[in-house]
Amino acid sequence: MEPVPPEKLPAAVAPAGPVSLARWTLGFCDERLVPFDHAESTYGLYRTHLLSRLPIPESQVITINPELPVEEAAEDYAKKLRQAFQGDSIPVFDLLILGVGPDGHTCSLFPDHPLLQEREKIVAPISDSPKPPPQRVTLTLPVLNAARTVIFVATGEGKAAVLKRILEDQEENPVPAALVQPHTGKLCWFLDEAAARLLTVPFEKHSTL
Repeated sequence: MEPVPPEKLPAAVAPAGPVSLARWTLGFCDERLVPFDHAESTYGLYRTHLLSRLPIPESQVITINPELPVEEAAEDYAKKLRQAFQGDSIPVFDLLILGVGPDGHTCSLFPDHPLLQEREKIVAPISDSPKPPPQRVTLTLPVLNAARTVIFVATGEGKAAVLKRILEDQEENPVPAALVQPHTGKLCWFLDEAAARLLTVPFEKHSTL
């Protein structure tokens, strides 16, 4: 199943209605430490293709402060999340939408990186990302695994090999995306045919959006 293109996302969420959208709080699973008008800014991309078309108050969109050093940016983002999720020691998102890289990374959690062992911080800085830009801010595994629903979206033949590893192989040293296993929530994968071509496990097929 193909993901909804950014320009069609407002239409896809329209059934929720403007009143429902106005109650949403949006955050980002990870972000590059670049200005919001930079081509690599996740928030900048969403602001252009999605948020500008939806009636979600800007005050309910939680972002990093890209002007801070990466360690302070992570602390600041964690503080904002704690304010939004008051009463939760670990923020419990209703929905997280994640991607996966050909190496199995998700968010800015990369294979064999020390951040995979982080259990205390809900947001962590990374200054040595193997994928540029090197400085980023990311949610940690405890937050990902506390979510009520996690959806992975992966498309293209370049993801086929790693998806087979994640969904079928029982590896001694799993890639980061395989470590996302919500404790009490649901985990779903949305793949196109190219990404799913190596899978032998049963899966549902749906018409494209």
